[in-house]
Formats: sequence, C-alpha cells, structure tokens
Amino acid sequence: MKERLLEWLNRALVANIFFVLFSFFWFAAAVAGRALNIPLGLDLWYRLWEPVFMPSISVLMAGALFSGLLSWINKRWFSKQPSP
Repeated sequence: MKERLLEWLNRALVANIFFVLFSFFWFAAAVAGRALNIPLGLDLWYRLWEPVFMPSISVLMAGALFSGLLSWINKRWFSKQPSP
C-alpha cells in the first residue's frame, strides 16, 4: 500500500514539476516579449499567478517534503527491523 502511495506521489510530483517549469518558461518568454514590445501573455500570466501557479508551486514543495519524510521514516523503520 505504501509503495503504491509513494509511486503515485512521485508521478504526480513529476507531472507537477513539468507544469511549474512550463509556467516559468512562459513567464521568462513573456517578460522578454514585454521588453521587445511583443505580446506573449504576461498580463494573462499575472492573472493566473495566484489561482494556478502559486498553488502548483506550493503542492510541489509540500509533496517533495512529504515524499522525503516518508522515505526517511521508511528507511529508519526497516533498518530497525530484524532480517528474516
């Protein structure tokens, strides 16, 4: 059960990191576009920052901490168990 949970969590975090990277590259391109007077959606990016991108970054950080904590607990638990 816990292996399935960790597997699901890791897959969700991988998908989330690609979304966060996409949002970062969109932001970088939009800022460069604004400097060159090319509309690349910076205003839309700003409108999506609070309801979409900020929670995604928060979920990514919380998931990474949770995954690390579960791995640490798992390692400590099984290192104390006697081998059969």
